[in-house]
Amino acid sequence: MTEPDFLTATRDAYDTSAALYAEIIPERFHADPLNHAMISVFAELVRAAGDGPVADVGCGPGHVTAHLRSLGVTAFGVDLSPEMVALARGAHPGLRFEVGLMDALEVEDASLAGILANYSIIHTPPERLPGTLAEFHRVLVPGGHLLLAFQGYDDPVELAEAFDHKVSLAYRYSPGRVAELLLTAGLTEVARLVIAPGEDLQRGFPQAHLLARRTA
Repeated sequence: MTEPDFLTATRDAYDTSAALYAEIIPERFHADPLNHAMISVFAELVRAAGDGPVADVGCGPGHVTAHLRSLGVTAFGVDLSPEMVALARGAHPGLRFEVGLMDALEVEDASLAGILANYSIIHTPPERLPGTLAEFHRVLVPGGHLLLAFQGYDDPVELAEAFDHKVSLAYRYSPGRVAELLLTAGLTEVARLVIAPGEDLQRGFPQAHLLARRTA
């Protein structure tokens, strides 16, 4: 099967920029408490349910996977970019990282206690997002949790708007419309955090964090 053009373009772009990305992004992540506030809640819910495995999809250089591990979660990382995975393995040798696709995860049905997609669905074209959410539902245990983070789009009707991401073409999504797609996929919204647009000094986008649970 021929690979979709957006996957090839995204992989190539992140392979090329992996070293610079790994130098800049982890520091930004740790410097902004709001940017990872929901991850602590997500980790606590996973631990309360028995601490099954958690996939950090679109893990990049592994900083968020390592953060999850520091919160007591058994986490592993998956990324489209082999260069990113190589950097993650080098930076965090005690953790598991693998090359893979978020819409075709190489794990068994109902085998994950949680999935974190931290700004990684943004390169998924809107017409493919329902399929990705269906894949997340497939691999989560009943009652398992999903945490999505993405640049928000303040529109109750339109699902997404493309924007010129510094690495590769990306989309910012309407939190309300994404919540509807989650429900259709069998994932019920539990909570959301939307960071005000004024907090984003670069673009002025709201930042959305949606926490959902697979219907038991």
